[in-house]
Amino acid sequence: MARPYAGEMAKLAATFAWAEGADIQPLRQTIRATGFSPLRVIGSGGSLTGAQALAGLHQRYTGCLAAVTTPLEAVGEWLDASVATWLLSAGGGNADILAAAKALILREPCQVGVLCGRVTSPLAGLCRRHPFVDLLLYPPPTGKDGFLATNSLFGFTALLTRAYAAEFGSDADWQDTVDRLRPLLPNAAATLGAWEAAAAPLWTRPTTLVLHGPSTRIGAIDLESKFTEAALGHLQVADYRNFAHGRHHWLAKRGNSSAVLAFVTSVDRTLAERTLDLIPEDIPQARIVFDGGPSAVALASLLAALRITGWAGRSRGIDPGRPGVPEFGRKLYNLRFPRARGAAGLPRLTPRKAAAITRKAGVTLDNLAALGELGRWRDALTDFLTRLRDARFAGIVLDYDGTLVDTRRRSEPVDPKTASELARLAEAGAHIGIATGRGKSVRCDLQERLPPVLWPLVLVGYYNGAEVASLDDDGAPDGSKNVHDALRPLADALRRQPDLSECARQEDRPSQITLEATRVMPVSRLRDLACQVIRTTDVHDLAVTCSSHSVDIVAAGVSKLNVVRRLRETVGGEPILAIGDRGRWPGNDHELLSESFALGVDEISADPATCWHLGKPGQRGPMVTLEYLSALEAHNNRLRFAAGSLK
Repeated sequence: MARPYAGEMAKLAATFAWAEGADIQPLRQTIRATGFSPLRVIGSGGSLTGAQALAGLHQRYTGCLAAVTTPLEAVGEWLDASVATWLLSAGGGNADILAAAKALILREPCQVGVLCGRVTSPLAGLCRRHPFVDLLLYPPPTGKDGFLATNSLFGFTALLTRAYAAEFGSDADWQDTVDRLRPLLPNAAATLGAWEAAAAPLWTRPTTLVLHGPSTRIGAIDLESKFTEAALGHLQVADYRNFAHGRHHWLAKRGNSSAVLAFVTSVDRTLAERTLDLIPEDIPQARIVFDGGPSAVALASLLAALRITGWAGRSRGIDPGRPGVPEFGRKLYNLRFPRARGAAGLPRLTPRKAAAITRKAGVTLDNLAALGELGRWRDALTDFLTRLRDARFAGIVLDYDGTLVDTRRRSEPVDPKTASELARLAEAGAHIGIATGRGKSVRCDLQERLPPVLWPLVLVGYYNGAEVASLDDDGAPDGSKNVHDALRPLADALRRQPDLSECARQEDRPSQITLEATRVMPVSRLRDLACQVIRTTDVHDLAVTCSSHSVDIVAAGVSKLNVVRRLRETVGGEPILAIGDRGRWPGNDHELLSESFALGVDEISADPATCWHLGKPGQRGPMVTLEYLSALEAHNNRLRFAAGSLK
């Protein structure tokens, strides 16, 4: 931990070069999954600045609210599951970020993203046990930071800036950032010398007021963090207008012990100059000027903060990289995170049942109890579990993407463990059906994973049930890219819609039209555009459904329930179990999971009679599907859930 700060600064150029060349596809994919959701970013210590940077990028590029909290705040504040959550940690080992990760994973927000710089960290290990978490591992080339967050913070912020620019089609923004930052990275850069000289008068005073505009906020925040953590001096932060609302009074009373550091850009130059001109002349001032777009300025302000920290430390005889940690500080750092306590008076429920009710009702157990509704939901769950355990299933119908395979890895076939469970159940005489919005790719993937002898026993409903065939039928599905006559006017109209042509890829099949976004945008927006076109045509009797990544428009009579109907031609009225990930309307499993015996693995309907997500707390997607399949036992060509399972 005791590393000279100057050595950390000498590595910034290498860190930036790494951020320029690193593979950002996983990061872009996670940003795409976050999409236009509101975002909460969690960090502590130096990572809190990185959290502020991520929140700023998200708000600027998406227009959606993003908030920053510490682990203690995040664990204590329950938010709606529609709020995406990211956690940032360079080392992934401190008790606070681990406690926050555990608590938030169990709450199952719509997304949990974790950006970590250590592959073998406890945080990474925790996330691997919950595959729905977007785990992003980016170990900086310079290794572990010293006492203060330096290269990891700078590298993470540069990576996030590059990834957001790339994902939102702002390559020019990133190139501007590169062009502006490179000249500032060498230790001997002329601009750095000018900055150091400008800041030198500040260190004659113990208190520094840092004034900033919107795009330089990150640098100001990081300076406050570093000055406090390394005990370099008293530092206050305010934007130019908030400074005018009373904070200027500090200078009126304590001007003789204070100095002012101003971050100035072309956007706020006039306001900055007018503000600084009004400050008494006997108070030292330093103006650090930045040029470029918002991303370049934000990252340059962080770089300036890192450099200014070193100059202040040298002037005051403190090496910020090794300021010394007192014994009481070590004890403070290692204090246990407070355990969450449930409200008194709640009925005893297993963790699985508590999670199932929270998912179904959409609010916490505490709130349900306060509203007097917890008993109703508990009784509904008990009734469903009783029916589920008493049932003897003649077959199972499963969705594919998001249920059997992770939507983030759609190009990969079913996990071998899940395929093995499907094979076990088919060999035991159970009828297996797969209902998918895709076509031939699903047949090929299933044939790769299942033994050929089982292919005739597996039914596949392609294109959301438009065509149902056994897995051994290599002629299915009809891969024609020409829609039937009834859908052709709509297909043509969708292609003519200017917004759709710019933001979505259209794929036509005989009975289905699929729209998939080609840039980051909410699936709901894609659906709205499609519905607007539908209303202007004479095409009727359509269904419009959404998956996590696309919108499907299907003709009358097309439904995933067609797979269930085909199975019933063989098994009659015996129970069939349905499993899917998009049971909430307008999800593409909504009809399928309206069956009497339906289990969800992600989004579920509000119907208390069916479509429950009974996975372990903190799990969703294919991992839950595997749990369901593993819990099924075969008896006389029928399936039932093993005694004691799903409790």
